[in-house]
Amino acid sequence: MLLVPDSARLRFEMMTANDAELLFQLDQDPLVMRYINGGKCTTREEIAKVYVPRMESYSNPQKGWGLWKVSLKCDGEFLGWVLVRPMDFFTDSPQHNNLELGWRFHRKTWGQGYGTEAAQAIANAVIGLGEAKWLTAIALEQNNASIGIMKKLGMSYLKTGLHKDPLGDVEVVYYQCRVF
Repeated sequence: MLLVPDSARLRFEMMTANDAELLFQLDQDPLVMRYINGGKCTTREEIAKVYVPRMESYSNPQKGWGLWKVSLKCDGEFLGWVLVRPMDFFTDSPQHNNLELGWRFHRKTWGQGYGTEAAQAIANAVIGLGEAKWLTAIALEQNNASIGIMKKLGMSYLKTGLHKDPLGDVEVVYYQCRVF
């Protein structure tokens, strides 16, 4: 199993079905969900029947794929998560050497650098395995905070296009960086 070393302020561990309540609580803020689905809060039933099975489908602890729980080192408080999975995972041709990074954090943590710190630490650990050639992230064009994290991670604008997903296709901006 890939272990991600603690960063200056944060601790990381792979999320499992046992973390369903944390996923639910994070998705209860309409502002957190604004650039995900227009601000609709996720139900416990959706977490149990859609999001946990979806997470389990792409989780691979040896490769670092999954949702990484991000907590404060000082007191263990759950702040949010960072996603790692192959780009186009839910298509017939996933890109195993092009890893998608994503993140979602509680609003009270915004603007404190946690997203960048967490995504960088997790990206460094995954890159260290030597399999990824690219890191890619997507966001709605209006999601300036996420685009800011992408730029801080060294990603550059790649394109604007349709992201295909079983939960719904959406027009997004793609940012990417080469790691090798």
